Amino acid sequence: MLRLLIIAGLIYLLYRAFNSWLKKHLPTPNESPTKRNAREIDDVMVKDPQCQAYFPKRKAVRLTTDDQELYFCSEECRDAYMLDNK
Repeated sequence: MLRLLIIAGLIYLLYRAFNSWLKKHLPTPNESPTKRNAREIDDVMVKDPQCQAYFPKRKAVRLTTDDQELYFCSEECRDAYMLDNK
């Protein structure tokens, strides 16, 4: 009887581990492909329009203009860009 309980417990733990792994690696039915790809990609490199440096988008200083969003590597580059493009 004790063996049966141990085996049932191990099967349950394996089920929980497998289910957890599936939730991390399979999209949910409502999830769009865009959201799924954004989740898979750790970060995207973008180019600063002022100093031409590449850097991770998550660390960007953002500036929203009339029709686009610009990403800068620092506040200094953003401020210089704003002065040059008045």
